[in-house]
Amino acid sequence: MSYTVFALKWRPRDFDEVVGQEDIIKALKSALEEDRLGHAYLFAGPRGVGKTSTARILAKALNCKDGPTLKPCQKCASCIEISKGTSFDVIEIDGASNRGIDEIRALRENVKFAPTQGKFKIYIIDEVHQITPDGFNALLKTLEEPPPHVKFIFATTHPHKIMPTILSRCQRLDFRRISLIELIRQLERIAWQEKISVDKDVLLSIARSSDGSLRDAESVLDQLASFSKGKISLSEVISLLGIVEQEALFEITDKIIQKDAAAVLESLNNIIDKGKDTDVFLLNLIEHFRNLMIAKVTKADVKLIDLPEEVCLRLLKQSQAFSMEEIFNTFNILVNTQEASKRLGSLRIPLEISLIRLTHAKKGTALLPETQEYTPLNKELAVKQVIGLTGSEAEKLTNKPELDNEPAKEKVISQGTEDSSFNKTESSSHCSQVHSPGARAADRETTSADSLEPIQPAQTVSLDNIKDNWQDIINNLSKIKISVSTYLNEGQPMKLEKNTLVVAFPKNYSLHKEALEDNNNRLIIEKGIFDLLNARLRVNFILSQEIKQKEDNHNHPAVKSALDMFGGRMVNGD
Repeated sequence: MSYTVFALKWRPRDFDEVVGQEDIIKALKSALEEDRLGHAYLFAGPRGVGKTSTARILAKALNCKDGPTLKPCQKCASCIEISKGTSFDVIEIDGASNRGIDEIRALRENVKFAPTQGKFKIYIIDEVHQITPDGFNALLKTLEEPPPHVKFIFATTHPHKIMPTILSRCQRLDFRRISLIELIRQLERIAWQEKISVDKDVLLSIARSSDGSLRDAESVLDQLASFSKGKISLSEVISLLGIVEQEALFEITDKIIQKDAAAVLESLNNIIDKGKDTDVFLLNLIEHFRNLMIAKVTKADVKLIDLPEEVCLRLLKQSQAFSMEEIFNTFNILVNTQEASKRLGSLRIPLEISLIRLTHAKKGTALLPETQEYTPLNKELAVKQVIGLTGSEAEKLTNKPELDNEPAKEKVISQGTEDSSFNKTESSSHCSQVHSPGARAADRETTSADSLEPIQPAQTVSLDNIKDNWQDIINNLSKIKISVSTYLNEGQPMKLEKNTLVVAFPKNYSLHKEALEDNNNRLIIEKGIFDLLNARLRVNFILSQEIKQKEDNHNHPAVKSALDMFGGRMVNGD
């Protein structure tokens, strides 16, 4: 007797055996019960999730000797022939090889003939999007008004490639990717029936590699079982699939938490020595930090993470070592690593650099410990620490007692307007302004009343001077808040108009721009420029395509002509 592969042997035979498509099965059963089955269906979804299998089950439900029925008997001639693919009344057509107008014309002629033994003549067309436009047009009339004994079931992985006129004549059902938990359960069932010894770690690795496709997962299990001699080990799965095991991701993340750069490089080298693809490793690491983020936000919701419960609990525990801002920062660094690899033609070098950057990253001093309540008072304390005060000075300033029921007064350095001055004085003794959580956004930075020194006049600065010192500014900011320096490192000073510095980012770096537009982050940058260059500047952030658009507008012939005619000049509208 010839061997039957798992993907065929364990193909579902009735609606109850279909895995992971409960909503679709419920809809089809309801249509059968109420005798409201459409004449044409479109089953759309990823590969290997049960589209063609469900089409066959529906055909059996219609043509079974007891049909239409929700539970085909599997014993009558019709059910047996449909299962084997030999039924004259259920015609399965490959849309890729029968895509032309001639094949569709032949189909259109054949639908006129009644079924041989069943109640319906059913056409199952797989990968229907491959049919040519002329073929679809030839099918339109028949599809809209088929003979009463004909049903059409189309299956496709690319529904967007099907003509709208065809879609409008079908009832569409969208199949979803099968979750990891459902895949593992089905693989466990198959392994138990086939007497294969396999651990859950092995099943998890197989399920992750299949990308939601049950057919792919069954094929991998079948392949492993063929040379494992009854027991499948994790090393065999890793060797066959070239995947990075979950334990390696936890391990390398632990090394990042421990700030152990040497150990991180050693772990990466071990992964590469085992023949693992660095692209796959990077994608897995990005996914791991995504899972850490979800675990931190949802307290390890198994449904959202789609991993076994014990893995989710490990993710929750590991996520406690990161703040949300550090996780976002890691995302940006890893995604930028992918972009850098495209320019270098190699991933290993930028990946090593990025991992070392992660081990050297420091917690932003503006961030409060996760156990500390985030009150307005704590927020004010954090901002004071960001601008350079020591912990004791900030505590003194924040906890300064109130006198005569009036708020304690603090020295405030505020953003100027026309004169770009950081400090507004009411007398030669520099009268202080009140700073409170509800103060205006212009009052950006505070400094200790005891340590305030007379502010020296600001120096003028050129764009070239800023560019020459740009990296030094970023390096200084990294000592204050690592995320600000990381984001700003992707930008370039582009223009200096009056007292406003315009920093441009590539058009796909909108996340960096939005993060730096936060008032506290903008304040840190402006103070960093002032500390290094003694220049009081306002900083604006734009995307590079915005600059290009403005330059194009300025250089437009009509604009130039108008300026020449009226002796005008362009004014920045930002």
